[in-house]
Amino acid sequence: MIALGCDHGGFPLMAEVIKYLEEQNIPFKNFGTFSDESVDYPKFGKLVAHAVADGTCEKGILICGTGIGISIAANKVKGIRAALCGDVFSAKATREHNNANILAMGARVTGPGLALEIVKAFLETPFSNDERHIRRINQIED
Repeated sequence: MIALGCDHGGFPLMAEVIKYLEEQNIPFKNFGTFSDESVDYPKFGKLVAHAVADGTCEKGILICGTGIGISIAANKVKGIRAALCGDVFSAKATREHNNANILAMGARVTGPGLALEIVKAFLETPFSNDERHIRRINQIED
């Protein structure tokens, strides 16, 4: 299951992501927000991060205006490796090398077509399990 969260700035793009997930029959849990009314992004970043960290959801997707603030909030939760990605290469690399468990995107930075390609790459790319990457992730977690 994929945990979803966004603020008002990310709400329109999240609607596109939800449509994609539904078309692909990928289960998700939407933690909100549920409109374009102004909200504080840390709340939604942390809701998704806790759902991923406690195992309720396997991965997460977060969207705010830039993706920066919401990813910072998510990364405050132990065990979370939220990666802000604006291109497909970074989405694949962060899964392969960092075993990132949350994808963050900026709705005011990344258009919907590219965003959906990033989501696809993030969700389909496995962690490499290379010893060097495991070692580096362990150093991050310490």
